[in-house]
Amino acid sequence: MDTSGTGLPADAMTRLNELKPGEPGSIFTSDLSVNEFLLVRQAGFRPLGMVLGTSIYHVGMQLGRWGKNQELDTLSQAMYHARELAMTRMEAEADVLGADGIVAVRLRVELKEWGSDIAEFIAIGTAVKSETGGNWRNDRDQPFTSDLSGQDFWTLLQTGYMPLGMVMGTCVYHVAHRSFGNVLSNLGRNTELPQFTQALYEARELAMERMQKEAEALHAEGIVGVELSQHNHTWGGHTTEFFAIGTAVRPIRDDHTIPQPQLVLGLDD
Repeated sequence: MDTSGTGLPADAMTRLNELKPGEPGSIFTSDLSVNEFLLVRQAGFRPLGMVLGTSIYHVGMQLGRWGKNQELDTLSQAMYHARELAMTRMEAEADVLGADGIVAVRLRVELKEWGSDIAEFIAIGTAVKSETGGNWRNDRDQPFTSDLSGQDFWTLLQTGYMPLGMVMGTCVYHVAHRSFGNVLSNLGRNTELPQFTQALYEARELAMERMQKEAEALHAEGIVGVELSQHNHTWGGHTTEFFAIGTAVRPIRDDHTIPQPQLVLGLDD
């Protein structure tokens, strides 16, 4: 990969340099809807350009014991690292543009026809810069990242909070197969399957716990917009990934207060 001394491909640097944010006549790019664009501007931020990061990753193989619930550590690490590479490259593009943050980030996985164990991990969002100044970067001196919509981003700032970064946790888990005797004993009965319940509960807990640890590392007060999803990818029905992601936030000021909602009266009141 030709990185031109920035860690980014030369083609990406050419595209970013052509944006020339802040210069007369420059044109920004954005994946924001019109409403999102207007609210981001109303929140005091100017879009600089779309930024993206990608990683085409070969996910290795790990087999779980047929009758045992267990995390597949090798696969968990692969799925996390691939997403982290994509996120880091997106943040590097925002850095080149001098951005304070990235809003409306989308993070997705696309399986490729080159093989069932090859996938592209993509992160894309809109780099923005504050028009009023101030330090909006997180404790790592990186642009903040947020998967909140433009509307939710505006609302978050109105309540006195700022985004620090997207935080995530993943767990690839092998769910034990049922024995033939267990299948026969439950045939025709309504009954909970404790082994399955415990497996899925534990896998989700691991993903959530890892996401929370990332937020703690950013000294966040909390995480908003959390999504917890499940994907089987190409591993089959008994191996699944639980993925937790959200936006870590903290108050803009120590003495912040949340505005009280105003009562809106109708014309007939």
